[in-house]
Amino acid sequence: MTLVTTLPAAPPQSGARPRPEARPQSEARRCSCWPGATVWLTGLPSAGKTTIAEELAGLLRREHRRVEVLDGDQIRKFLSADLGFSRDDRNTNVQRIGMVAEVLARNGVLVLVPVIAPFADSREAVRERHRAAATPYLEVHVATPVEVCSVRDVKGLYAKQAAGEISGLTGVDDPYEAPEVPDLRIESHTQSVRESASALYALLTERGLA
Repeated sequence: MTLVTTLPAAPPQSGARPRPEARPQSEARRCSCWPGATVWLTGLPSAGKTTIAEELAGLLRREHRRVEVLDGDQIRKFLSADLGFSRDDRNTNVQRIGMVAEVLARNGVLVLVPVIAPFADSREAVRERHRAAATPYLEVHVATPVEVCSVRDVKGLYAKQAAGEISGLTGVDDPYEAPEVPDLRIESHTQSVRESASALYALLTERGLA
Protein backbone atom coordinates (compact mmCIF):
# COMPACT_ATOMS: atom_id res chain seq x y z
CA MET A 1 0.00 0.00 0.00
CA THR A 2 1.25 3.47 -0.89
CA LEU A 3 0.66 6.17 1.67
CA VAL A 4 0.04 9.69 0.41
CA THR A 5 0.80 12.40 2.92
CA THR A 6 -0.58 15.92 2.43
CA LEU A 7 1.76 18.47 3.89
CA PRO A 8 0.30 21.59 5.46
CA ALA A 9 0.98 24.83 3.66
CA ALA A 10 4.14 26.50 4.85
CA PRO A 11 3.50 29.62 6.92
CA PRO A 12 4.57 32.85 5.25
CA GLN A 13 8.10 33.88 6.05
CA SER A 14 8.34 36.97 8.16
CA GLY A 15 10.77 38.59 5.76
CA ALA A 16 8.87 37.70 2.59
CA ARG A 17 7.75 40.59 0.43
CA PRO A 18 4.04 40.84 -0.33
CA ARG A 19 3.02 40.50 -3.95
CA PRO A 20 2.65 43.87 -5.66
CA GLU A 21 -0.92 44.83 -6.35
CA ALA A 22 -1.97 44.65 -9.97
CA ARG A 23 -2.14 48.00 -11.70
CA PRO A 24 -5.58 49.23 -12.73
CA GLN A 25 -6.47 47.89 -16.16
CA SER A 26 -6.72 51.38 -17.63
CA GLU A 27 -3.17 52.12 -16.52
CA ALA A 28 -1.81 48.76 -17.61
CA ARG A 29 -3.30 49.17 -21.06
CA ARG A 30 -2.07 52.72 -21.55
CA CYS A 31 0.07 52.47 -24.66
CA SER A 32 3.70 53.55 -24.56
CA CYS A 33 4.46 52.23 -28.05
CA TRP A 34 3.91 55.63 -29.70
CA PRO A 35 6.66 58.25 -29.74
CA GLY A 36 6.26 61.23 -27.46
CA ALA A 37 5.89 64.73 -28.86
CA THR A 38 5.13 68.30 -27.86
CA VAL A 39 2.21 70.11 -29.47
CA TRP A 40 2.25 73.82 -28.66
CA LEU A 41 -1.06 75.60 -29.20
CA THR A 42 -0.43 79.33 -29.44
CA GLY A 43 -3.06 82.03 -29.81
CA LEU A 44 -4.71 84.98 -28.12
CA PRO A 45 -6.42 84.80 -24.72
CA SER A 46 -9.81 83.05 -25.10
CA ALA A 47 -8.86 81.74 -28.54
CA GLY A 48 -9.88 78.22 -27.46
CA LYS A 49 -6.43 76.71 -26.98
CA THR A 50 -7.14 74.87 -23.72
CA THR A 51 -10.59 73.73 -24.83
CA ILE A 52 -9.16 72.15 -27.98
CA ALA A 53 -6.26 70.60 -26.04
CA GLU A 54 -8.59 69.02 -23.48
CA GLU A 55 -10.87 67.69 -26.23
CA LEU A 56 -7.91 66.12 -28.02
CA ALA A 57 -6.47 64.76 -24.76
CA GLY A 58 -9.75 62.99 -24.04
CA LEU A 59 -9.73 61.39 -27.48
CA LEU A 60 -6.14 60.20 -27.11
CA ARG A 61 -6.68 58.84 -23.60
CA ARG A 62 -9.56 56.75 -24.87
CA GLU A 63 -6.96 55.19 -27.14
CA HIS A 64 -4.78 54.58 -24.05
CA ARG A 65 -2.17 57.16 -24.99
CA ARG A 66 0.03 58.81 -22.37
CA VAL A 67 -1.04 62.46 -22.53
CA GLU A 68 -0.38 65.55 -20.43
CA VAL A 69 -1.87 69.01 -20.81
CA LEU A 70 0.42 71.72 -19.43
CA ASP A 71 -2.03 74.42 -18.41
CA GLY A 72 -0.60 77.94 -18.50
CA ASP A 73 -2.38 79.11 -15.35
CA GLN A 74 -1.14 76.12 -13.37
CA ILE A 75 2.41 76.64 -14.64
CA ARG A 76 2.24 80.30 -13.59
CA LYS A 77 1.04 79.30 -10.12
CA PHE A 78 3.45 76.47 -9.36
CA LEU A 79 6.46 76.86 -11.64
CA SER A 80 6.65 80.54 -12.58
CA ALA A 81 5.12 82.30 -9.59
CA ASP A 82 8.25 84.47 -9.41
CA LEU A 83 7.70 85.91 -12.88
CA GLY A 84 5.75 88.91 -14.09
CA PHE A 85 4.61 89.80 -17.59
CA SER A 86 7.54 91.73 -19.01
CA ARG A 87 8.95 90.45 -22.28
CA ASP A 88 11.90 88.85 -20.47
CA ASP A 89 9.64 87.19 -17.90
CA ARG A 90 7.27 85.92 -20.57
CA ASN A 91 10.23 84.44 -22.42
CA THR A 92 11.54 82.77 -19.25
CA ASN A 93 8.11 81.30 -18.58
CA VAL A 94 7.93 79.88 -22.10
CA GLN A 95 11.41 78.37 -21.84
CA ARG A 96 10.54 76.69 -18.52
CA ILE A 97 7.43 75.18 -20.03
CA GLY A 98 9.40 74.13 -23.10
CA MET A 99 11.96 72.34 -20.95
CA VAL A 100 9.31 70.44 -19.00
CA ALA A 101 7.45 69.55 -22.20
CA GLU A 102 10.58 68.26 -23.93
CA VAL A 103 11.56 66.05 -20.98
CA LEU A 104 8.08 64.52 -20.88
CA ALA A 105 7.93 64.09 -24.67
CA ARG A 106 11.40 62.53 -24.73
CA ASN A 107 10.04 59.89 -22.36
CA GLY A 108 7.08 58.92 -24.48
CA VAL A 109 4.39 61.38 -23.37
CA LEU A 110 2.30 63.35 -25.85
CA VAL A 111 2.39 66.84 -24.34
CA LEU A 112 -0.23 69.44 -25.24
CA VAL A 113 0.76 73.01 -24.36
CA PRO A 114 -2.11 75.52 -24.71
CA VAL A 115 -0.02 78.58 -23.81
CA ILE A 116 -0.05 81.99 -25.56
CA ALA A 117 3.74 82.34 -26.01
CA PRO A 118 3.35 85.69 -27.78
CA PHE A 119 6.86 86.12 -29.18
CA ALA A 120 8.19 84.25 -32.19
CA ASP A 121 11.77 84.06 -30.90
CA SER A 122 10.59 82.39 -27.66
CA ARG A 123 8.66 79.78 -29.59
CA GLU A 124 11.57 79.20 -31.95
CA ALA A 125 13.89 78.61 -28.97
CA VAL A 126 11.52 75.91 -27.72
CA ARG A 127 11.42 74.32 -31.16
CA GLU A 128 15.23 74.36 -31.27
CA ARG A 129 15.43 72.66 -27.86
CA HIS A 130 13.27 69.85 -29.23
CA ARG A 131 15.20 69.70 -32.48
CA ALA A 132 18.50 69.36 -30.61
CA ALA A 133 17.10 66.44 -28.63
CA ALA A 134 15.47 64.86 -31.72
CA THR A 135 12.08 65.17 -29.98
CA PRO A 136 9.04 65.75 -32.23
CA TYR A 137 7.55 69.23 -31.93
CA LEU A 138 4.50 70.77 -33.59
CA GLU A 139 3.34 74.37 -33.49
CA VAL A 140 -0.38 74.98 -33.86
CA HIS A 141 -1.83 78.47 -34.28
CA VAL A 142 -5.34 78.78 -32.90
CA ALA A 143 -6.13 81.77 -35.09
CA THR A 144 -9.24 83.18 -33.45
CA PRO A 145 -9.59 86.94 -34.17
CA VAL A 146 -9.33 89.31 -31.23
CA GLU A 147 -12.89 90.49 -31.92
CA VAL A 148 -14.18 86.97 -31.26
CA CYS A 149 -11.88 86.41 -28.29
CA SER A 150 -13.05 89.61 -26.62
CA VAL A 151 -16.65 88.45 -26.86
CA ARG A 152 -15.83 85.01 -25.44
CA ASP A 153 -13.67 86.61 -22.72
CA VAL A 154 -13.50 83.38 -20.70
CA LYS A 155 -11.50 84.92 -17.85
CA GLY A 156 -12.86 88.45 -18.04
CA LEU A 157 -9.49 89.87 -19.12
CA TYR A 158 -10.79 91.88 -22.06
CA ALA A 159 -13.44 93.51 -19.89
CA LYS A 160 -10.84 94.38 -17.25
CA GLN A 161 -8.52 95.86 -19.87
CA ALA A 162 -11.34 97.93 -21.37
CA ALA A 163 -12.20 99.21 -17.88
CA GLY A 164 -8.58 100.20 -17.27
CA GLU A 165 -8.18 97.65 -14.48
CA ILE A 166 -5.30 95.83 -16.19
CA SER A 167 -2.80 96.55 -18.94
CA GLY A 168 -0.45 94.46 -21.03
CA LEU A 169 -3.16 92.21 -22.46
CA THR A 170 -1.73 90.19 -25.32
CA GLY A 171 -3.23 91.15 -28.64
CA VAL A 172 -4.75 94.38 -27.31
CA ASP A 173 -2.14 96.62 -25.70
CA ASP A 174 0.71 94.11 -25.76
CA PRO A 175 2.07 92.49 -28.93
CA TYR A 176 1.27 89.05 -30.26
CA GLU A 177 3.47 87.70 -33.05
CA ALA A 178 1.39 85.16 -34.90
CA PRO A 179 3.28 82.21 -36.42
CA GLU A 180 4.02 82.75 -40.09
CA VAL A 181 4.29 79.07 -40.99
CA PRO A 182 2.79 76.91 -38.23
CA ASP A 183 2.42 73.17 -38.63
CA LEU A 184 -1.33 73.73 -38.45
CA ARG A 185 -3.60 76.77 -38.31
CA ILE A 186 -7.01 76.30 -36.69
CA GLU A 187 -9.78 78.86 -37.12
CA SER A 188 -11.77 77.78 -34.11
CA HIS A 189 -14.43 80.44 -34.64
CA THR A 190 -15.52 78.76 -37.89
CA GLN A 191 -15.86 75.20 -36.60
CA SER A 192 -16.77 73.19 -33.54
CA VAL A 193 -14.37 72.14 -30.80
CA ARG A 194 -14.66 68.53 -31.99
CA GLU A 195 -13.77 69.57 -35.54
CA SER A 196 -10.77 71.56 -34.32
CA ALA A 197 -9.51 68.63 -32.24
CA SER A 198 -10.08 66.28 -35.16
CA ALA A 199 -7.97 68.48 -37.42
CA LEU A 200 -5.14 68.33 -34.90
CA TYR A 201 -5.57 64.56 -34.52
CA ALA A 202 -5.28 64.25 -38.30
CA LEU A 203 -2.00 66.16 -38.19
CA LEU A 204 -0.66 63.82 -35.51
CA THR A 205 -1.66 60.84 -37.63
CA GLU A 206 0.00 62.34 -40.70
CA ARG A 207 3.25 62.82 -38.76
CA GLY A 208 3.18 59.30 -37.34
CA LEU A 209 2.41 60.48 -33.82
CA ALA A 210 -1.10 59.02 -33.49
